Amino acid sequence: MTDNSKTSIELLETLITKAKRAGADAADALLVDSASVSVGYRLGKVESLERSESGDLGLRVFVGKRQAAVSTTDRRQATLDEVVERAVAMAKLAPEDIYCGLADPNEISKDWPSIDMADKAAAPSAETLIALSREAEDAALAVKGVSNSEGAEAGYSDSSITIVASNGFTGGYSRTHVSLSASMLAGDGTGMERDYDYATRTYMGDMPSAADIGRRAGERAVRRLAPRKMPTITAPVVFDPRIANSLIGQLLGAISGSSIARGTSFLKDKLGQQIFPTDITIIDEPFRDRGLRSRPFDAEGIRPEKRTLIDKGVLTTWLLDCRSARQLKLKSTGHASRGTGGPPSPSASNVYVQPGIQTPAELMRDIKQGFYVTELMGMGVNGVTGDYSQAASGFWIENGEIAFPVNEMTIASNLKDMFLNLTAANDLEFTRGVDVPTLRVAQMTIAGV
Repeated sequence: MTDNSKTSIELLETLITKAKRAGADAADALLVDSASVSVGYRLGKVESLERSESGDLGLRVFVGKRQAAVSTTDRRQATLDEVVERAVAMAKLAPEDIYCGLADPNEISKDWPSIDMADKAAAPSAETLIALSREAEDAALAVKGVSNSEGAEAGYSDSSITIVASNGFTGGYSRTHVSLSASMLAGDGTGMERDYDYATRTYMGDMPSAADIGRRAGERAVRRLAPRKMPTITAPVVFDPRIANSLIGQLLGAISGSSIARGTSFLKDKLGQQIFPTDITIIDEPFRDRGLRSRPFDAEGIRPEKRTLIDKGVLTTWLLDCRSARQLKLKSTGHASRGTGGPPSPSASNVYVQPGIQTPAELMRDIKQGFYVTELMGMGVNGVTGDYSQAASGFWIENGEIAFPVNEMTIASNLKDMFLNLTAANDLEFTRGVDVPTLRVAQMTIAGV
């Protein structure tokens, strides 16, 4: 344990002690110390350069079955005393919640695995991030057909998270993130098209080259020139991995314990049932080294587990924090997540769809007419009914091959039908936190002209 982490723990322990003296029956406290630097670069010039350091502290207190949370960035003693007084006073006035409360001491983690989540190398300088952005943009602008740049951005962050609770839990960990993106325009006038590429990793050394990111952004923009609008049909829809993870995001929201407890999920009665084909398995893996969403324990101090959320198409579990678990008369699955300003809610860690056996080309080979979607727009998903309607653009598939770009289209169906008719390709890469290969939905309504 570093001196810095000892200092953080001592600070939070003192805060909890003061909260109990002020009338709280229980309390937990969260401290997030972070430092970040980000660069924006466009057309050969630095457009933005920002560095920030923050220390966000949150105190949650319980008075009986009432709770309140207060956060601050000011660690002066007078301010912290005020935070304690305000939190306890707010809790006494809050409505009763029979399900709130800390984890039972028997549930909290006493030890956890060491996960490689933080780059030990020195943080990249602003000059390094500028050079990466410049390299990405230069490579993109060199692509024939690229007419303008929306810029390249690079960033790095280093965060430390510490949690202390009056039920006996104490823990902390650190993580780093580095990112690089480029967004390019092709064509001119009303015929301009935009596309992008990006990468996010835990370690700087795992990043793809800046030139490759820029080149792909430029090539993708040029590829979208002269799009067409197609007539409305019912046909297969293939989702590019960049946006296919949004489908799994809908699944994760639908199996969140809070949604299930409220009865507001279209999957509320599907536990233990077949909701995907038998060749679809989806796994949540919290302890993956260098995983973008790895964690040794959740926000309530409970040790998570590697879980098969979908086992050969069958829904096996909900994502539960303590509150939703109590509502459902179950045990927490270690999925609590929270910020400093409020109570926890369920959230998954590193989720991935196991790859299939077909290449993306093989997945499309039998499609006479279909839609390869590379971009989704809008918020047209109803989490209560599962109804799905999204504006989309991408490429038309003819006779098993990508033929030409299309835009201003809409794809529609119901997520229950989409899940049951899903096929995964074999091109899975662990790059986003929620990682999926190319996905094919057998039939959707594709609305155009």
